Formats: sequence, C-alpha cells, structure tokens
Amino acid sequence: MTEPKAMAYVNLYGVLGSLENLCELDAEAKTILKELKKPVSLCFDVKDGPCRTFHFTSEGCKVTEGSAGCGCKMNFASPEAFNRMIDSGKPGMPVKGIVTLLAFLTGPFTKLTDRLAAVLRPTEEALADRAFFEENTLMTMYVIAGAISGLANSDSIAMISAGNTADGDISLGIKDKAEITIRVENHRFTTIKAKTEHPRALMEFADIDLANGLFNGKVSTISEMCKGNIRLAGVLSMVDNVNRILDRVSVYLA
Repeated sequence: MTEPKAMAYVNLYGVLGSLENLCELDAEAKTILKELKKPVSLCFDVKDGPCRTFHFTSEGCKVTEGSAGCGCKMNFASPEAFNRMIDSGKPGMPVKGIVTLLAFLTGPFTKLTDRLAAVLRPTEEALADRAFFEENTLMTMYVIAGAISGLANSDSIAMISAGNTADGDISLGIKDKAEITIRVENHRFTTIKAKTEHPRALMEFADIDLANGLFNGKVSTISEMCKGNIRLAGVLSMVDNVNRILDRVSVYLA
C-alpha cells in the first residue's frame, strides 16, 4: 500500500527532482532549455505536503526547498491533487506569475517532462544504445536517491527505518560514475547529489551494468554482495536501514 502524502514526496523529490540531472546529462533536454528567453523559477506548493522551487535557465535546472525566489507558483489543495498532475497532467492552481507559468508549462516544461518519461521508461530498442543505457541507469539512480529521502521523512513504514538510523552521511554510488550522499540528521534524511568527504557508511556498485540489473530486479543483491560486486563499508546498520527504505521505494515506483 502507498500513502498519498508519501507519493507526493516521491513525485516531487524523486521523479521531478531528477529534472536537474536530466538537464545536465541529456542532450535533448539541453536543447529544450535553449528555448528559454529568460530564467523561470517555478514553485510547486502542496498543502500538507512538500514545497520546492525549480530554477530553470538556458544552462540547466536547480532545485531548492520552499518557495523563496520563485517567479511562478502553483498551489495544490492536497497531495492527491499533486499526484494527479503527475499521473494525468491535471494542473494545480496558478497563484503567481500566471502568464509566464502557463507559457512555460505548455512549452518547455511539458517537453522536459516528456523527455524525462522517455528516459526513465525507455523502449528496449532505445536501451540497445550504450550511451542511452548508461544515462537511463544514472537517471534511475537519481530518482531512487531522491525517493529514499522523500519516503524516509513521510511514509509511515519507511519512517520506522529512518527512526533507527544513526546520524551521518551515507555514500551511495556506482564506481567511477556517480556518488550520492544521503545525509541523516535527527532521523531526517536529505539527498545530496554530490560526494561526501566523511561518510559513516558506504554502498557502492561495481559498474553501470550491475546497477541497472539491481534497479530493474534482474540480479540478486545478496548474490552480488557475496561476489564482492557491491562494496559495503562503515556503519552497516545505516546501509541496512536504507535498504529497508529501498523496499518501499520499489513499491512507490512500481
């Protein structure tokens, strides 16, 4: 079972949160951004749920917490209302920068989200291209990483694991490809899409192919750990709790 509020966090922190990575990694997304004549800062504010602002320029996208600095804003009456935007494209209530907001939503933003969907839910034919295969794997990792913190702070089951996780940085990554930090402070999780200098725990996959297989359930985590293809170090209870939250992530992203 999923919870509407937690799903809103997964959608905003995991799925839409990966737009900043798409704009960095994907050639088509970079081309779409070139359409922007001026920067657009769009806030999604969900009542009794998350609130984040997406800052788009012709050079990329950055996401910040809250509504500070937004030029456009869309309010949602509930987590369910926000989830309907993700599932069926039903928008919320524009409350700021309406003209710019509508033009952006019907233009570059829709193109970016369509491209995001194509990358995250690709055809087998698309995956045959090695460069696209690697991009899909990295993007999936960024979605999962954002969803981990979103669920750790909002899902009733994931919060049990979060409540048992010690403070500190957990390093998650793919060897020689990407590193992500899950920061834990007073049992609240924050995903930082950068390397941590002082990890208390570490989980690293040996290569892109292994990571892809794990993300898609095609290989056994236990088997790969026994083979030494998944490197674990530090306070292993922290990694264990993250793995429990990952079980919830798979339910929400199914």
